[in-house]
Amino acid sequence: MSILADVARKAGVSKSTASRALSGRGYVSDETRRRVEDAAAELGYVVSSTAASLVTGRTRNVAVVIPYINRWYFAEVLEGIEAALIRAGYDLTLYRLSTDSDLRRRVFDYFLVRKRVDAVISVAIDLSPHEIQMLQALGKPLVGIGGRIDGIPSLSIDDVEAARLATEHLLSLGHRRIMHVGGDQNEQMDFRVHAQRYTGFTQALRDAGVTVDDDFRQADFSIEGGYAVGLSVLGDPRTRPTAIFAGCDEIAIGISVAARQLGIGIPGELSIIGVDGHPLAEMFGLTTLAQHPETQGARAVELLLNQLEHADAAPPDEHLLLPTALTVRTSTAARRVPTA
Repeated sequence: MSILADVARKAGVSKSTASRALSGRGYVSDETRRRVEDAAAELGYVVSSTAASLVTGRTRNVAVVIPYINRWYFAEVLEGIEAALIRAGYDLTLYRLSTDSDLRRRVFDYFLVRKRVDAVISVAIDLSPHEIQMLQALGKPLVGIGGRIDGIPSLSIDDVEAARLATEHLLSLGHRRIMHVGGDQNEQMDFRVHAQRYTGFTQALRDAGVTVDDDFRQADFSIEGGYAVGLSVLGDPRTRPTAIFAGCDEIAIGISVAARQLGIGIPGELSIIGVDGHPLAEMFGLTTLAQHPETQGARAVELLLNQLEHADAAPPDEHLLLPTALTVRTSTAARRVPTA
């Protein structure tokens, strides 16, 4: 196997510069880095992660703790994290948290505290004080996505404000019989996302002086969940809402499919808005509040790398609120006023 000196000679740089370029530690220009990487690839030189770890005390490996990997939002966040880590020269180790408390304890008490990762990103997990204390005691930087976590950098959208904006869009179109179809209020995700979105919905109605007796239906966060609720609430025109704010785009898409199956025109008879910016939203003409989960993942890596680069400094206790973007499509329109 070619040694580092051969790579440096071929790239026309010093051995120390070649080492910085391949390890990601220290500054080199983009042009120099590419030249060194090309030389290493041509010579078949691969940096030994074990040797680098012995020298630096780091594994260049980041743990991501996440509750789901088969749901769109979480998969998008994970893609953003992975791409940003790869660009920075880090590996990723994924831990999917189970709802089983014993399995969760094993992840935090055994796997994460071992010297296999340099840092941890938690996605939509409200870490307990014990879990935070264990990881901080080992000097492992932490970043949270999805809500505020005391003592560590974190980021999220403002779920209350997003729900308010979505509901205000429907109100501005003249709708008054509005329903929110969202997650189970008794089985909250961490950071109480379902409750926050319902709170924003009801605040918008109250501020507009609108009272709705039957204003909520529970649904699984999936197209199938939205479809099932859509069939149950849209069948009777006497009680049917004129507009629905869905807790996510997949619920909204499921409701749209149910409405079309029942012969209900969108947006002529029913307006629908969701939250996410799901790639299927454009195909269904869905008005949505895009939250850019891939960007959330990339921003989390930025916060983490900043901590790793300034390991001697106390981590900033900051929470970033990231914006959502209202994209109006054909699923929402002004309320149709019945003619006499």
